[in-house]
Amino acid sequence: MTNYTRQISPLLSALAVGLAAAGVLTGLAGYLHRSPIREAHVPGTSAWIPQLAVAVVACGLYGAARWRHDRRFGRGSGRLLLLAPLGVAAASRLAATLRRLSWRSAAALPPLAVIGYCCWRAGEQVTGGLDPNFTVNAWGGPTYLGAMACHYLDCALLIAVSAWLLDRLLLPAACCDRPAGRPVHGHSRSRSQ
Repeated sequence: MTNYTRQISPLLSALAVGLAAAGVLTGLAGYLHRSPIREAHVPGTSAWIPQLAVAVVACGLYGAARWRHDRRFGRGSGRLLLLAPLGVAAASRLAATLRRLSWRSAAALPPLAVIGYCCWRAGEQVTGGLDPNFTVNAWGGPTYLGAMACHYLDCALLIAVSAWLLDRLLLPAACCDRPAGRPVHGHSRSRSQ
């Protein structure tokens, strides 16, 4: 096993894959019951200009996150960045937070719901997008690939923002692998819980 695969939580990965599979089935059900009448494309609904702006913002945010990650852990540290929401550390912090009924556990639920919805929506797009009416007036439409690219970009940003919020909300976990004296994701051990 590689260093990266050891850092992935089987439970969180199974949840994400399960939600995506449920989305694939939902999209398939919609595709099988699609209307035989083709909708007309409405000009301006594809929203490529706003999506290009979102892509530029996403690239900028990724660059800033990569720079911060390299500064914090060192270049080539082998620590997760993009898959951090599926990591063992994230699972431990989530479990530590949800075990205690507090404002933190309540505040964690909306970002968790957004991440779950995005996993489901990404799966739905795979099969639902085969219906021309599903993509004809979608962002990135009228093509399947354009709509998929725009939906996946939006989902990636929503997941990134939700993961950032969770990083601020979740309690530190004792099992997280880190050098002595170094806080978990910017949290100190002395922080009030």
